[in-house]
Amino acid sequence: MHVVIVGSGIAGLTTAIRASARHDVTLVTKGALADGATAAAQGGVAVALGADDTVALHEHDTHTAAVGSADARAVALLCADGPARVRDLLALGVPFDRTTDPDSLERHGDDLARGREAAHGRWRVVHADGDATGAAIERTLVAALLRRHVTVLERTCLTDLVVRDGAVVGVDVLDLFGEPRRIDADTVVLASGGAGHLYRETTNPLVATGDGVAAAWRAGAVLADLEFVQFHPTRLAVPDGGLLSEAVRGEGAVLRDAAGRRFMTAVHPDAELAPRDVVARGIAAAVRDQGGTPVLLDATGLGADRLVTRFPGLTRATRAAGYDWTREGVPVAPAAHYAMGGIATDSEGRTSLPGLLAVGEAACTGVHGANRLASNSLLEGLVFGVRTADAVDTPRPARLRLRGDAGLPVHTVPDDRVGVAADPHRASRPDGTAPDGPEPSGSEPSGPDPTRHRTDDERLPGGPPRPDRATHLRQAVQTEMTERVGLLRDADGLAAARRALAALRPPVARSVRDHEDRALLDLARITALAAEARTESRGAHARTDHPDTDPAAPVSVGWSRAVGDRHPPTVHAAASDRSAHAQQGVPA
Repeated sequence: MHVVIVGSGIAGLTTAIRASARHDVTLVTKGALADGATAAAQGGVAVALGADDTVALHEHDTHTAAVGSADARAVALLCADGPARVRDLLALGVPFDRTTDPDSLERHGDDLARGREAAHGRWRVVHADGDATGAAIERTLVAALLRRHVTVLERTCLTDLVVRDGAVVGVDVLDLFGEPRRIDADTVVLASGGAGHLYRETTNPLVATGDGVAAAWRAGAVLADLEFVQFHPTRLAVPDGGLLSEAVRGEGAVLRDAAGRRFMTAVHPDAELAPRDVVARGIAAAVRDQGGTPVLLDATGLGADRLVTRFPGLTRATRAAGYDWTREGVPVAPAAHYAMGGIATDSEGRTSLPGLLAVGEAACTGVHGANRLASNSLLEGLVFGVRTADAVDTPRPARLRLRGDAGLPVHTVPDDRVGVAADPHRASRPDGTAPDGPEPSGSEPSGPDPTRHRTDDERLPGGPPRPDRATHLRQAVQTEMTERVGLLRDADGLAAARRALAALRPPVARSVRDHEDRALLDLARITALAAEARTESRGAHARTDHPDTDPAAPVSVGWSRAVGDRHPPTVHAAASDRSAHAQQGVPA
């Protein structure tokens, strides 16, 4: 069986390594193998391995952060399978940090060094190279992948899914030279990550433009929970500033306003270690109250030696920005960080479209609910990567449980409701054909188009960031999303954003940049619609005009593009969800 996997982060690599034992695997990635979000992950992997910890405690913390909106089975699988998956990483050689501290050895029963992050009741976050856990894991998994019989296509951009008779049968891509190709597949797995570049300020790498999720939307797959976008509280508030890990606050750093006051103590009992959505909104309120001046992350209390040893990468980053955080606070502000929503899947990665699976940030199993618990994302890629690989050659159930036991009411949305940025010159048709599109893999293109070729920096995501990289279309999308579909939302702003986004028109998609912009526009439109429809506040979705959580509202809502005569799949939905859905208005 030929399996095409799109994405080379922890989810894609784990799936590819596991699937390669039984299948012919092709891995497609838009940049170099290590260009994704995994390599930039700082904090670590949350896992109940210590003697003082239990799977039940990890589950409790995950549900608490998710404000009761997570799927119980997905959470149980994540936390129960987690220890075995981390032991897999240890066996592969991931150099997790160790400790000789007697108290830690006695408390945890092993020598793994652990951190604590927001909303965790235990020190359970294992890390590597201090604050470079993701890079250590990525290196190890890439090395393991290259020892397998896997075809790797770097700098190859997914443009569309190929759908024939209602099933996904391949992918359309732009190859290394910017030429369109079609790759046939028995199964396609999307592990293509999130879409942080919907917003002006993001912690995400350049490649995070939602290509896979948008392609699934255009093909008619059900998406879910798109309104739940997590903003990390502490991005270094300087041009091109990066993430400052939550683990810094876990070690004892505090947040101070311009007057030097610890303001989070008045916001939540857990202060700086409250769930991310709470801390991000607390920072936003403090910044507003002091006229736009950033708040300060004060880590001086940890001591210079501890800071430099525990967070060597962040020490270098803050120094490069002109700050000595061993002596002074550094300015921070929230930034778009993680999408809890994505392609709706069951706990084995199956989507509403036969032949299509999804895993990692591109997927929505319901494991994160309305707000992700810190350091659960790397664990998700490991746990569900294995489960997704194992599902490739197992029978597809007659009735899918998309997003598990929460049920999933699904809205089918015609294109004239939100618009869809499908390019008639490139987008695959439901029958698998494409006018002027790519020919099957291995055939010669009908003729090169000179406008398809770009300089390396324009066409390939591995080039250095440049101030002029954002197109006018992308700037327009980011403006609407940042100002009206961001950390705080209201009905007027959401309606205005939906109208403005519907009026935007993408160019004919020929370059990687064009396809990225098309994906961002597609996702911006449906995200704004989902946010407008949820007339309550829940986790990362905060409505100033509806500040309370509505217990009658469904915890999750699905969205599907109307494609021909295709209808949403049969899913299990509790009666309470159906009745709640009837009360949840959908913007006209």
